[in-house]
Amino acid sequence: MIEIIKTITAPKVLRNKLDDFHAYDIADTFEKLTNFEREKLYRMLDTERLTEILEYLDEEDQARYLNEMNIKKVISIINEMEPDKAADLLREIDKEKRDIILELLEPEVRKNISTIFSYDDEEIGSKMTTNYIEVPRGISVKQAMRHLLDQAPENDNISTIYVQDENGMYYGAITLKDLIIARPDTDLEDIITTSYPYLYATEPIDRVVEELKDYNEDSIPILNNDNMLLGIITAQDLLEVLDEEMGEDYARLAGLSSEEDLEETLFDSLKKRLPWLIVLLFLGLVVSSVVSMFEGVVAQLTIVMAFQALILGMAGNAGTQSLGVTIRVLMDDSLTSKQKTYLIFKEAKVGFTNGLITGLVSFIFLGLYIHLAKGYGWFDAYAISGCIGVALWLAMLISSITGTTIPLLFKKVGVDPAVASGPLITTVNDLVGVVTYYGLAWIFLINMLHI
Repeated sequence: MIEIIKTITAPKVLRNKLDDFHAYDIADTFEKLTNFEREKLYRMLDTERLTEILEYLDEEDQARYLNEMNIKKVISIINEMEPDKAADLLREIDKEKRDIILELLEPEVRKNISTIFSYDDEEIGSKMTTNYIEVPRGISVKQAMRHLLDQAPENDNISTIYVQDENGMYYGAITLKDLIIARPDTDLEDIITTSYPYLYATEPIDRVVEELKDYNEDSIPILNNDNMLLGIITAQDLLEVLDEEMGEDYARLAGLSSEEDLEETLFDSLKKRLPWLIVLLFLGLVVSSVVSMFEGVVAQLTIVMAFQALILGMAGNAGTQSLGVTIRVLMDDSLTSKQKTYLIFKEAKVGFTNGLITGLVSFIFLGLYIHLAKGYGWFDAYAISGCIGVALWLAMLISSITGTTIPLLFKKVGVDPAVASGPLITTVNDLVGVVTYYGLAWIFLINMLHI
């Protein structure tokens, strides 16, 4: 395809050739073309085709290529796009140019985009689209079909039709299938689902994301505070929201305030990461100081050093699992003190049981390993593996408790538990593991058993 674009100069011939290619394939070649070659495509392709191609690119690339076009072409493309996609794109354009573009858009398009812009990025209203079908209550199925046919050319989200009451408020929803199979003279009321789920535009995304996952619907209506229908969030939008939230949660567990991208400056990356790393550096020094207190244990029984990583790793795994469960539960702001207490005891029981099982497995197999591979007698080998097993059990139990209580504590004092808990729990678990393991080795293996 690149060769076709580079060699064919006649606009009509080139356009006909490109009609044989999918829009995604054309979009994929944009990066490989020169500015001059892209400008040739901008002039040659009609607005509808160019819009289709750009929709396969992310917002940053879209904005970059729009900056290469003349303002008239840009306006035509944004007028053609769905309002939510256009809003996402305009967020990537500098404010001065964005204001100019907004002023030149068709009035209805400008109104829809401005509605989406009126909501904060963290509110579900910022993710909605105004592309939907709405009909009034109190009409027949035949009349509803007429409304559908009138609106369908401008709106392609037609699988669910939304109903407003006589006051213009959201009333319920009808599936397209139910509307099609109903008799024409049937009262629309008979096929309206009034229990259809909905959300308010000002609801925070991180609070409703779990609720959204439970809805098995093609789209969910978004209302304003007066219960008027503003827009919908489609299944595709929902997937994007979930993906963004999972990415943000992953970044937070690493101690970052938000995800980084390739365009982020060195200073911005350092500003996100360095403060936590400095805090963790000093906590790491505490862990190292504790380890140095057990130099005598390592000097007398060097084999215990070989299994330190096992204890710390398993304790860290148990703490991270409890942290993940707790962060997910804390998304529900209505959680009671009784439920939080139950969560702590539940995770403690899980840590106790997991630690007991893994400790027993370690006791059996590490005893064999120490005897056969390291040449220790049976008693000494299983005394050492027993110490490892007990240390593993206690470390996993304590780590499960800290992985639950630390985020609960942060939530209580108003600190984001996802941001603060991950790195801190890792370091705390290291400290717990070291003290538990070497403490048991010093007490039982050296002072009591004299190994």
